[in-house]
Amino acid sequence: MQIENASLRGPTTLDPLRNPAFCSIWSSTQVANLGWLVQTVTIGWLMATITASDLMVALVQASTTLPAFILSIVAGAIADTYSRRSVMIAGLSLIALASIVLAVAAAFGFVSPWLILALGFMAGCGFALNDPAWHASVGDILDKRDIPAAVTLMSVGYNMTRSVGPALGGAILAVLGPLAAFLFSACSNLAPLGAVLRNKWHVRSSPLPAERISTAIHDGIRFTALSSDIRAAIIRATLFGLAAIAILALLPLVARDRLAGGPITYGVLFAGFGTGACIAGLNNRLLRKLIPQEWLMAIASIAGAVCCLSLALTSSVPVAILALALGGAGWVVTWTGFDVWVQLASPRWVVGRTLSIYYAFLSGGMAAGSWIWGTVAQTYSLTSSLELAAAALLLVAVLGFVLPVHLAAEGDQHGCVYPAPAVALDLKPRSGPISARTEYSIDENDLDIFLNHMRTRRYALARAGARDWTLQRNLRKPSRWTETFRTPTWMDFLRLHHRLSPSDQEVVQLLALLHMSDKPPETDLSIERTTDARRTRSQPVARVSRP
Repeated sequence: MQIENASLRGPTTLDPLRNPAFCSIWSSTQVANLGWLVQTVTIGWLMATITASDLMVALVQASTTLPAFILSIVAGAIADTYSRRSVMIAGLSLIALASIVLAVAAAFGFVSPWLILALGFMAGCGFALNDPAWHASVGDILDKRDIPAAVTLMSVGYNMTRSVGPALGGAILAVLGPLAAFLFSACSNLAPLGAVLRNKWHVRSSPLPAERISTAIHDGIRFTALSSDIRAAIIRATLFGLAAIAILALLPLVARDRLAGGPITYGVLFAGFGTGACIAGLNNRLLRKLIPQEWLMAIASIAGAVCCLSLALTSSVPVAILALALGGAGWVVTWTGFDVWVQLASPRWVVGRTLSIYYAFLSGGMAAGSWIWGTVAQTYSLTSSLELAAAALLLVAVLGFVLPVHLAAEGDQHGCVYPAPAVALDLKPRSGPISARTEYSIDENDLDIFLNHMRTRRYALARAGARDWTLQRNLRKPSRWTETFRTPTWMDFLRLHHRLSPSDQEVVQLLALLHMSDKPPETDLSIERTTDARRTRSQPVARVSRP
């Protein structure tokens, strides 16, 4: 009875912390987040004092988010192809190195606006490598049922440090100066690197050799492009990031110009944003139970718009803190929702790539937004920039009902075991192209059901890598239907079938039930070749059948 009651309660937000590897990396990441926020506050205020350009201040955010737009897709392909742990080590090393160089530069008095942006870009490259690999590794370290709680914990952890880090950064900056803040950040960024080096976790290995990076990138983009819900999530995340980044990108200017404050004021404002985000994160699960998903996402965008308008109109620090708490709540609800859905909707073979594409576009949106709102603030006014960002967030709220995303949907995480079919020729991994042809005999009364199953099958095969899929009906024997598709090589054919999920395989069984024969449908495999005389006899020609 106790076990049954536990299962009815379901997983809690803290369950992932029972896993030693996840707990160690998550805890050390919070230490690094604290140091990074101290550094962010210091850089933001330092940039606002050493340059008169509002655009340069706003570009601090762009310098760290732009690399994710440029490199994330490649990093995601690397994380799906090679060791995700090794990719994390490389990314965390870059982040630590950037912080150390910045501390050394501050110690010798070499800090300049362009050096700050360059080192921010370097750290952003580290984040571009680490983040997709770390988020994809969550599904390797934990059970599938713990993934939503783990993603929420990661968001809550960051926003808990966001509620403390900025205020701490402001205090360190005001009392001890920039060098102390940079040294603190450099030391803290070594913590997650050490945790990843100490911990190892089991990853389900594939019996097939690793893909080439170019092929992995192509397959990841193909899968994402064919997943309509992931496409909608990426579009909405990009536009939300473009609009909502105005809050953080322009916050140093709000503290300096509208509130006439110093670094402590800036840190307190930043802490207000983090506090709101932390509260929303801890109650995220309850909010999703009480409010329909699309309405919750719309309310989160509206909360961001209210925050922007309040910052544009108020000169009161307490009002600004309350507005930022509201904006932080909308921020974490939106990002947690998208992140959880993309993770659960993606099979393990491609999750690093779908996450990296998602991060690439949202980071590109935030980088573009930082530049846009900084330019508007410099050309017109800070108030105009914040008001326009509020209007953009209201449009994003409406967009959710035009491009809905079903965040509750869960995809199969693992593929199927597929034994290689026996063939009469000695095929090499790069032999091909391979053509597959399956014949069905379908009763006219079952035609609508058959076509529905075929639509599902076409979608599944296309996402897994099949090309030139066709369905043909015999003109002389209308009950006979032929399904064909191609793969570039024999290895691509094997890899395609390893990627198909259990639900994809169920469609094959449903089609077999409609087949008017005691025997299952037959699949013929052929290898294509030309009649070019320059081709040698070593290039095989084959046509084999398998049930």
